[in-house]
Amino acid sequence: MTDPATVLRETFVELADTLVDDFDLIEFLDLLVFRCGDARGTLTMVAASDEQTRLLELFQLQNSEGPCLDCYRNAEPVFCPDLVRARGRWPKFS
Repeated sequence: MTDPATVLRETFVELADTLVDDFDLIEFLDLLVFRCGDARGTLTMVAASDEQTRLLELFQLQNSEGPCLDCYRNAEPVFCPDLVRARGRWPKFS
Protein backbone atom coordinates (compact mmCIF):
# COMPACT_ATOMS: atom_id res chain seq x y z
CA MET A 1 0.00 0.00 0.00
CA THR A 2 1.32 3.43 -0.95
CA ASP A 3 1.83 6.05 1.70
CA PRO A 4 -0.68 8.93 1.24
CA ALA A 5 2.05 11.54 1.80
CA THR A 6 4.11 9.98 -0.99
CA VAL A 7 1.13 9.99 -3.34
CA LEU A 8 0.47 13.65 -2.51
CA ARG A 9 4.10 14.62 -3.17
CA GLU A 10 4.11 12.73 -6.47
CA THR A 11 0.85 14.40 -7.48
CA PHE A 12 2.22 17.90 -6.81
CA VAL A 13 5.36 17.11 -8.81
CA GLU A 14 3.28 15.77 -11.68
CA LEU A 15 0.99 18.82 -11.63
CA ALA A 16 3.95 21.20 -11.49
CA ASP A 17 5.43 19.46 -14.54
CA THR A 18 2.36 20.45 -16.57
CA LEU A 19 2.92 24.17 -15.89
CA VAL A 20 5.13 24.91 -18.87
CA ASP A 21 5.10 27.43 -21.73
CA ASP A 22 2.64 25.39 -23.79
CA PHE A 23 0.39 24.84 -20.75
CA ASP A 24 -2.65 22.68 -21.55
CA LEU A 25 -5.51 23.38 -19.15
CA ILE A 26 -7.40 20.22 -20.16
CA GLU A 27 -4.35 18.05 -19.50
CA PHE A 28 -3.84 19.73 -16.12
CA LEU A 29 -7.47 19.28 -15.05
CA ASP A 30 -7.58 15.70 -16.30
CA LEU A 31 -4.51 14.83 -14.26
CA LEU A 32 -5.87 16.64 -11.21
CA VAL A 33 -9.20 14.82 -11.35
CA PHE A 34 -7.55 11.46 -11.98
CA ARG A 35 -5.16 11.84 -9.03
CA CYS A 36 -7.85 13.14 -6.67
CA GLY A 37 -10.29 10.32 -7.26
CA ASP A 38 -11.58 8.47 -4.24
CA ALA A 39 -10.06 4.99 -4.17
CA ARG A 40 -13.34 3.63 -2.82
CA GLY A 41 -15.26 4.94 -5.83
CA THR A 42 -17.36 7.18 -3.61
CA LEU A 43 -18.52 10.54 -4.91
CA THR A 44 -17.87 13.31 -2.40
CA MET A 45 -18.18 17.07 -2.44
CA VAL A 46 -14.86 18.88 -2.53
CA ALA A 47 -15.89 22.54 -2.72
CA ALA A 48 -18.85 24.80 -3.33
CA SER A 49 -19.16 28.39 -4.43
CA ASP A 50 -21.41 29.35 -1.51
CA GLU A 51 -23.37 27.90 1.42
CA GLN A 52 -26.59 27.37 -0.57
CA THR A 53 -24.72 25.41 -3.22
CA ARG A 54 -22.94 23.36 -0.57
CA LEU A 55 -26.27 22.38 1.01
CA LEU A 56 -27.76 21.57 -2.39
CA GLU A 57 -24.82 19.29 -3.24
CA LEU A 58 -24.95 17.58 0.16
CA PHE A 59 -28.68 17.00 -0.28
CA GLN A 60 -28.05 15.30 -3.62
CA LEU A 61 -25.34 13.07 -2.16
CA GLN A 62 -27.42 12.12 0.89
CA ASN A 63 -30.42 11.18 -1.24
CA SER A 64 -28.50 9.64 -4.15
CA GLU A 65 -30.40 11.67 -6.72
CA GLY A 66 -30.26 14.97 -8.53
CA PRO A 67 -28.87 16.58 -11.67
CA CYS A 68 -25.25 16.58 -10.51
CA LEU A 69 -25.34 12.87 -9.74
CA ASP A 70 -26.95 12.13 -13.12
CA CYS A 71 -24.26 14.20 -14.82
CA TYR A 72 -21.56 12.28 -12.96
CA ARG A 73 -23.08 8.85 -13.62
CA ASN A 74 -23.81 9.42 -17.31
CA ALA A 75 -20.80 11.64 -18.09
CA GLU A 76 -22.95 14.17 -19.91
CA PRO A 77 -24.54 17.53 -19.10
CA VAL A 78 -27.98 17.56 -17.49
CA PHE A 79 -30.51 20.19 -18.49
CA CYS A 80 -33.49 20.78 -16.23
CA PRO A 81 -35.23 24.13 -16.65
CA ASP A 82 -38.20 23.18 -14.46
CA LEU A 83 -37.79 21.15 -11.25
CA VAL A 84 -41.55 20.81 -10.84
CA ARG A 85 -41.63 18.69 -14.00
CA ALA A 86 -38.65 16.64 -12.75
CA ARG A 87 -40.54 15.13 -9.80
CA GLY A 88 -40.65 11.72 -11.45
CA ARG A 89 -36.94 11.86 -12.18
CA TRP A 90 -35.75 13.14 -8.79
CA PRO A 91 -38.68 12.96 -6.32
CA LYS A 92 -36.65 13.86 -3.21
CA PHE A 93 -34.50 16.48 -4.92
CA SER A 94 -37.30 18.30 -6.72
